[in-house]
Amino acid sequence: MDLLALADFTLVARHGGFGRAARASGRPKATLSRRVAELEASLDIRLIERGGRAMKLTEEGRALFERTGALLTELDETVGAISSGGQKPRGRLRISAPLLFSQTVMGKLAAAFALRYPEVRLDVITDDRAVDMVEEGYDLVIRVNPDPDDSLVGRIFLRDQLVVVASPGLGRPAPDAIVPAVVRSTDETSFWEVTTLTGRSRIAIDPVLRLSSLMMVRDAVRAGVGAACLPLSLASHDIAADRLVHWADLDAPPVALWTLYPSRRLLSARVSAFLDHLKDAFPTGTPAELAAYLEG
Repeated sequence: MDLLALADFTLVARHGGFGRAARASGRPKATLSRRVAELEASLDIRLIERGGRAMKLTEEGRALFERTGALLTELDETVGAISSGGQKPRGRLRISAPLLFSQTVMGKLAAAFALRYPEVRLDVITDDRAVDMVEEGYDLVIRVNPDPDDSLVGRIFLRDQLVVVASPGLGRPAPDAIVPAVVRSTDETSFWEVTTLTGRSRIAIDPVLRLSSLMMVRDAVRAGVGAACLPLSLASHDIAADRLVHWADLDAPPVALWTLYPSRRLLSARVSAFLDHLKDAFPTGTPAELAAYLEG
């Protein structure tokens, strides 16, 4: 197989078209088209559907890109590392992170990483959906309680728990009371299953305010609109300062933040460096440690 033709195909697939690949690489569009056609002829399969305004990979083309794209990237990084005399992190690192983590942590975390590794160009995109790492060109994703994925490996770097809190003026609810509540826009529940020192119980709620961000939910609860279910790390300082009262723990599985990356034996120096950076920032990964980081 012609590795140069394979590299040109990967370049076109990564950039989503011959024109974009030509502009990004400075290579002639006609040359890239010819090289991909030669690769298709040598493999006797069509890799790219041509025609119309948008390029589309065939099923075989997508499978080839998924397998070879990461390997060619690693090969480039290895050659660069050898030529420079070591595995020094450099190049672009593209990360997808959830909204709340990005709002509360990622600015400070990314700045420290950029100062530590000035040759890495960090690109963080906030997104709560399950992105496709290969199709969308991510090197690493951070997710909360992700679904299992055979194509990815990962590790938990932070744990949190959900607690029910309210402003001191609201007062703890009677057993049969319906409590005014501030909830996420996607939350359709009418009660919270909770655990207290006296055991498990249920708090019936009336959602009087729906907001799309937990930061907004916290601010609304501080203002006394109603009770809310928040991560302990986000509420603990307000609880300690008596701005919020901890009513109960939500009876639910713990919140786990994962880093996920493609399942392959060798990680790039950039990804390894960021994983180590997370470990340095959160050595124990507890809610208290995260809360301290938010206030630091």
